[in-house]
Amino acid sequence: MSVVDELRALSTEDLAKLLEETQQELLNLRFRLETKQLVNHRELVRVKKKIARIKTIMRERELGIR
Repeated sequence: MSVVDELRALSTEDLAKLLEETQQELLNLRFRLETKQLVNHRELVRVKKKIARIKTIMRERELGIR
């Protein structure tokens, strides 16, 4: 099962909660980047893509696409 399929299996409330947690994770990564504590810069890209996937699925549901 792909990541997108796993996200689509979640309820809208679970997606909203996951979005909030992921945005908080991104904020923490940005702070770590600025304080030179972040070793793997790819983590920022990974988290940003996860946020985009969650928002896309939420928007699809809003529009009734899927």
